[in-house]
Amino acid sequence: MNTTRRHGLARVLSKRGVCSRTQAAQWIRDGRVALAGKVIHDPEHPTPMDSDRISIDGKPLGAAAMVHLMLNKPRGLVTTVDDERGRDTVYRCFDGAGLGWISPVGRLDKASEGLLLFSNDPQWAARITGPDTGPDKTYHVQVNAIPGAAQLASLIDGVVVEGERLSAKSARLLRGGEKNAWVEIVLDQGRNRQIRRLLSGLDIEVLRLVRVAIGELALGELPKGQWRMLSAEEVAALS
Repeated sequence: MNTTRRHGLARVLSKRGVCSRTQAAQWIRDGRVALAGKVIHDPEHPTPMDSDRISIDGKPLGAAAMVHLMLNKPRGLVTTVDDERGRDTVYRCFDGAGLGWISPVGRLDKASEGLLLFSNDPQWAARITGPDTGPDKTYHVQVNAIPGAAQLASLIDGVVVEGERLSAKSARLLRGGEKNAWVEIVLDQGRNRQIRRLLSGLDIEVLRLVRVAIGELALGELPKGQWRMLSAEEVAALS
């Protein structure tokens, strides 16, 4: 009896870093993917994860080279492949790079900027974004107030916003002016627009939000809109 574990063909292509699962399913429905020489039209067709008999457009599927990179995301770009409203996306930063399929590892909203990871390695991405395995994320946030010690302590203790309790792992004042300040906030969990919602619970408005580090990986001097590959040591340290 063959006990080799099988998965849907679209999932196999995605897990092997070829393309997204959605794109793989479309390729299969379009008749572009064959298994052992037979064209498959069902994205859920049972397939061994390590199958060496898959071909796309008549070309055998080899092992995809793993890509792990960091981008200094500019403000105003949407973190998605395609935007239904026609807005510019982060993929504009990779025009002409010939990177193949890569996916964002986590998110930064349109108004936020800074360190954003990309990869075609789903297992690595899952470890980074997982609530129990992901590294801390560090942000520098410009706000329209000068938070006092009590407000900074409240960010750590937690604030209830729309029935949900939100909190930061740490928060400290970096520098302040007459009317606004920069605050460093570290999160050990990832929720939608968490920092903006957390600060709004204290009636503090975010003027600028920059992610400056993920774990020990710092944004450093990487110019805005530019990207670089991660070293093997950086990849290992994040996972």
